[in-house]
Amino acid sequence: MNRDALRRLLRQVRSGGLTVDDALQRLRHLPLEELGFATLDHHRALRRGYPEVVYGQGKTAQQIVEIVGRLARLGETVLVTRVGPDVYDAVRAHHGGAVFHAVPRLIVVPVGRLPRPRPGVLVLSAGTADLPVAEEAAVTAEVLGNRVERVHDVGVAGLHRLLAQKVALAKARVIVAVAGMEGALPSVVAGLTDCPVVAVPTSTGYGAGAGGQAALLAMLNSCAGGIGVVNIDNGFGAGLLAAMINRQSVPRRVTRS
Repeated sequence: MNRDALRRLLRQVRSGGLTVDDALQRLRHLPLEELGFATLDHHRALRRGYPEVVYGQGKTAQQIVEIVGRLARLGETVLVTRVGPDVYDAVRAHHGGAVFHAVPRLIVVPVGRLPRPRPGVLVLSAGTADLPVAEEAAVTAEVLGNRVERVHDVGVAGLHRLLAQKVALAKARVIVAVAGMEGALPSVVAGLTDCPVVAVPTSTGYGAGAGGQAALLAMLNSCAGGIGVVNIDNGFGAGLLAAMINRQSVPRRVTRS
């Protein structure tokens, strides 16, 4: 339950539209709910501004269905990461409005009214092979109330492609830069912009890339300031961090040349 939902509940009690006992019934599972195989954190939205997200990899379809149902009951849009079509079919059987994003392997179960999108998040991917991770970041940021602009295939092998996006770079309040191989894209972007850059190394590349470790080390060792690095292939973590940064940002004015 987030702050807005809690305020609505309290207003209903104050106006007489909801009894105290009914309100207690709705709140009885806060802050924790034990399912035996999982302990749900229903206070996360109150503490952090964003509800709990379901990491789907390693969970059974039935476990995910039960978790989604308990989270959705509290009026929160539910995000499930790292799942396939079979899990989506199981979730959709109980939640007809569920949406499957096939490229990043995400399920979104919309509940209630989504927040008004906050502009400012730009997601860049170095190559087409990086799209699954980039889209995981983009969709995550969107679910968390942001308007996301996407620019794909602008890696440093053709630097002019990135330089052609100077308007998008100038408008951004936070940039997520996703790259595999040698992981150079975030360093270049941070040298061109004045906003925070969230760097995401991916496991794309040949053998010496060591499954993304080369890109990770390159990003950690960047000579450009203002870069924060998340783990290999962690598009969700990047999208969440970008959303939190954007929530703290003030609107900016862009001067067009």
